[in-house]
Amino acid sequence: MAEVREAKNGRHSLRTQQYARVLAERLAEHPDFRTYLTPERIDLLSTLAPLHDIGKVGVPDHVLNKPGALTADELAEMRRHPTLGRDVILKAEARVGVRDDATLEMAKAIVYTHHERWDGAGYPQGLRGVAIPVEGRVMALVDVYDAVSTRALYQKSLSHDDTVDFIVRGKGTHFDPAVVEAFLGVAARFKIISNDAGARELVSYPEIA
Repeated sequence: MAEVREAKNGRHSLRTQQYARVLAERLAEHPDFRTYLTPERIDLLSTLAPLHDIGKVGVPDHVLNKPGALTADELAEMRRHPTLGRDVILKAEARVGVRDDATLEMAKAIVYTHHERWDGAGYPQGLRGVAIPVEGRVMALVDVYDAVSTRALYQKSLSHDDTVDFIVRGKGTHFDPAVVEAFLGVAARFKIISNDAGARELVSYPEIA
């Protein structure tokens, strides 16, 4: 759905899938996460990562594709996408009569909490610290890495090294400190994934070369 709506968003989703696996595998080495981040959960997290922005299919085109900074009202509209995405899954559950499904519970956590911040200043719930699901904490960093290291509509992309510095500055405020430390251990692999994905995009979409 996301890729049909906006090809660039679809490619973002696929990159974040790879980043999420690499980061979760490293984070699983931390004693506080080892029990939860089993190989099975890491596989599921990676598989579901592309769903994180599915709520953007409900954001109006003039907001989603605006080639400039968003107004306060437009920003509020954009910030509805985690709730819209969660509602898509809730409605699907209701229609087929599914309850307490582990896959869909993780999907909802990814979709609904990837814009929460460690310091509680995120949205839509303003969750703080460990109240944010692990999946949301992982996706928060992954989403930001990809967003700031690739060309945006109204913002120049940062280099890999500058993106790493940007994330480090968010340690303990935007991001779980343990997740940032895990990221630093695999940042070089993020760069490889980003470069490989960029090369594939130029082959698949020669008009942007």
